Amino acid sequence: MHKEKTKQKSFGVFALFGLLPLLAFVIVVMIPFISGLLLSLTNWNGVLDSIKFTGLHNYAVAIHDSDFWASMKLTVIYVAFVTILTNVLAFFLASLVTSGFKGQNLCRMGYFTPNLIGGVILGFIWQFIFTRVFVFAGQALGISLLAENWLTQPQTALWTLIIVSVWQNAGYMMLIYVAGLMGIDQSLIEASQIDGASNWQRLLKLKLPLMVPAFTITLFLTLRRAFMVYDVNLSLTKGGPYNSTQLIAMHVYNDAFVNQNLGPGQAKAFILFAIVAVIAMLQVYILKSKEVESL
Repeated sequence: MHKEKTKQKSFGVFALFGLLPLLAFVIVVMIPFISGLLLSLTNWNGVLDSIKFTGLHNYAVAIHDSDFWASMKLTVIYVAFVTILTNVLAFFLASLVTSGFKGQNLCRMGYFTPNLIGGVILGFIWQFIFTRVFVFAGQALGISLLAENWLTQPQTALWTLIIVSVWQNAGYMMLIYVAGLMGIDQSLIEASQIDGASNWQRLLKLKLPLMVPAFTITLFLTLRRAFMVYDVNLSLTKGGPYNSTQLIAMHVYNDAFVNQNLGPGQAKAFILFAIVAVIAMLQVYILKSKEVESL
């Protein structure tokens, strides 16, 4: 009897912490994924009842779509700048708030706060800043760079997205870097100080190699967020002016639901998924090998 109760209790614990999350994963992730994959092989536009199997035709259409690759090129540029600037700023902030000055915990909270604001709301807030605050300040101070509305200029509109994304994500990545910096054995820092190493030498020879696990996480998260960004893109620029800021997620959404090309839109979504998956796996693989070398 005691063994049976133990088994039942163990199964109950497994069902609660194992089966329920697995069921949620299947319903929320796997079923939509498989449904989308099947839809990408049909001609369904989201409205008509008749659905015909078209095979890989939608993928051929997607591959030969110049607008798709123009959005992809724009997204790659956006991702490159956001990834580099976000992680550089986040590491600087992490170094700052772990330096031991008074009020550093308050600064951590302040730097992290932008990450708590929803992307749509964030876009509208920064739209007001770019169209009103910066323009007024530029005209009042005679700064020509700020005197014009960046959102109306194709050559500067993309930079508004980059600035907002970096501002939003840097605080979150900062917390990961803070955990990594605080996890470094202080005896190593003290030993390097005794040996006469400068701050720059300690950063390059000691801290950065030991922070590789943190870089693996932050780069993965930054790449994923940047490639999949949609809410800020929608509320801040709506893809304009003249599609100069229409990133790939917005292009896929517009093609699938606005233009009612659900089949080709789903095919583009899976092409995007494959590209992001390959880039993410390569990034994790490369940095994981560096983790072994740094230990």
